[in-house]
Amino acid sequence: MTNDATPTPLRVALIGFGAAGMYFHAPFIASTPGLRLAVIVTRNPGRAAQARAEYPGVEILDQAADLWARRDDVDLVVVAAPNVAHVPLATTAIEAGLPVVVDKPLAVTAAQAREVVTLARERGVPLTVFQNRRFDGDFQTLRTLLADGALGVPLRFESRFERWRPVPKSGWRESGAPEDGGGLLMDLGSHLIDQALALFGPVSRVYGELDRRRADVAVDDDVFVALTHTNGVRSHLWMSVLASQLGPRFRLLGDKASYVKFGLDMQEDQLRAGLRPEGASWGEEPVDRWGTFGTGDDARQVATAQGHYGRFYAGVAAALRDGGPMPVDPEDACRTLEIIEAARQSAIEQRVVTLAWRSRPAE
Repeated sequence: MTNDATPTPLRVALIGFGAAGMYFHAPFIASTPGLRLAVIVTRNPGRAAQARAEYPGVEILDQAADLWARRDDVDLVVVAAPNVAHVPLATTAIEAGLPVVVDKPLAVTAAQAREVVTLARERGVPLTVFQNRRFDGDFQTLRTLLADGALGVPLRFESRFERWRPVPKSGWRESGAPEDGGGLLMDLGSHLIDQALALFGPVSRVYGELDRRRADVAVDDDVFVALTHTNGVRSHLWMSVLASQLGPRFRLLGDKASYVKFGLDMQEDQLRAGLRPEGASWGEEPVDRWGTFGTGDDARQVATAQGHYGRFYAGVAAALRDGGPMPVDPEDACRTLEIIEAARQSAIEQRVVTLAWRSRPAE
């Protein structure tokens, strides 16, 4: 970094160029002021060729070992590899003194996640987790309605991440062993639980239903999780790939009004269509997709806030430049994993699991 008005951009190494790296990380790293996508690590020849075509001038490495040997050429590491590789890669980056962003989930188990967080704290290395769905427009809208008191006292929160995919995809997320960190609870549940915690805080009780509905699937593909927050709010979370008709993305009932929203944030579809996060209109939602707010016949449309996953990386750049907090506290990711494990326990034992909520460790 320099003391000039325009500091030298931080050099970012992205490990993994599958769906996560290709669609959710690389475009936003490349478009964030103060960051420069310098290295992409992938051993897949086809993905390497695509990375070269989309990001001319970015160096392509076959393996992470080549990156660690040149740690002085990198200022930030982003881990977008398969879930089971998150902990070893993040650990190596931290031991090398490199700030690290880890795609959600931080680890496959809560214990592993806490080990990584503890190591980063002890070494004084910045660590954060890519919870991009905090930057969905509909979630931002819901947060504003809550903060303004427009809904009154929140009572029940319903959140869904549903798809229609009756034929399983190949790969570790659906066909790999459970210990690889696949399944909907680990994948989409990491988003839904994180959002519920961000809105309503600590959880005291967890109930879970996990099923494998499709043939030849080794992990859960139809999930329901019920959370009781310590403030009394109840969160009901659904994840499914067998929803031929979709329920509302959000439904929040308050004692004054409710908010109901259908349809996912548009950014993922835009990214998969090859669009880049550029221009002032990125993440803006058309009127016909807005949610409704109010009571009964008095319900009215409310504009969806403009979402932008780039705000996460803008927060990372600011934290590394100014020494402030990262955009997502990794302790939140540990708590999400604790709830995921409690939901699994609940499903196996067919009972509600009580959590003893831990206070945040002192900095």
